[in-house]
Amino acid sequence: MNTILEKIQKIGIVPVVVLKDAKAAAPLAKALCEGGIPCAEITFRTEAAEEAIRIMTSEYPKMLVGAGTVLTTEQVDRAVKAGAQFIVSPGFNPELVKYCINKGIPVTPGVSNPSDVEQAIALGLKVVKFFPAEAVGGLNMIKALAAPYGNMKFMPTGGITEKNINAYLAFPKILACGGSWMVKGELIEAGEFEKITKLTKEAVMTMLGFRIHKVGILSERKTEEKETIAALASIVDFSSENYIEIETNHINRTVNYLESIQKVSFDYEAAKYENGKVSAISLKEKIGGFTVRFIEKQ
Repeated sequence: MNTILEKIQKIGIVPVVVLKDAKAAAPLAKALCEGGIPCAEITFRTEAAEEAIRIMTSEYPKMLVGAGTVLTTEQVDRAVKAGAQFIVSPGFNPELVKYCINKGIPVTPGVSNPSDVEQAIALGLKVVKFFPAEAVGGLNMIKALAAPYGNMKFMPTGGITEKNINAYLAFPKILACGGSWMVKGELIEAGEFEKITKLTKEAVMTMLGFRIHKVGILSERKTEEKETIAALASIVDFSSENYIEIETNHINRTVNYLESIQKVSFDYEAAKYENGKVSAISLKEKIGGFTVRFIEKQ
């Protein structure tokens, strides 16, 4: 898979943005990065799109910025020249897709039926946008398409919200989800970037679904606590290590978020793997004397 698409998969959510004024590009990029989603698909539906991409990519070079609703090869050239790192189209336009492939530009065209998927396969694509997701059958339709086309991954967009995103992301053939609920036009136009940061953080936490799974304690405590521990120890074995175990919906996306946004380090040497992917991993440094371990929800 293309490295840009791999990054999108690790992030998990692609904010789909409509900008009417390029002046909002920088504060919006800041809000998304601070909220934990350093990524945006800027739709080419407005005159401000090209300049917005240029501003975001120049002022926030570590941010992943793409162009969406791209309909022509001329728009591809303008978007890429402005700094777009990937192209997304609403439908399957063979001419546009071939143009991007020949130029080595990551492209994710829209599909909604088997014929579209077969065209994508014929051109060597591994990932397609599923659009408009909820209107054309949602997750059930994606599962139906994934059955005969097992090597294809989908990026559903259209009707994705904080209420249904986890159902989509739980299906292994979903690369990421495109959504706009955290970057609504009225919030951008009103300059409510703090609200966008808050909604973005909430989206990340909803996706990752952190939950304290269990806490292991082995320490000298007051009498009551020692008696409680002793009573429990008579029926179960305690670990010799103080630890907090946190369950998450997506271990790889958790690692990506905590490393890139929270700047923490993980102990990869002690990580556990299942079927070639990380299933459990701990922070390299203890917190308050506790080892903090993350496991993926089963």
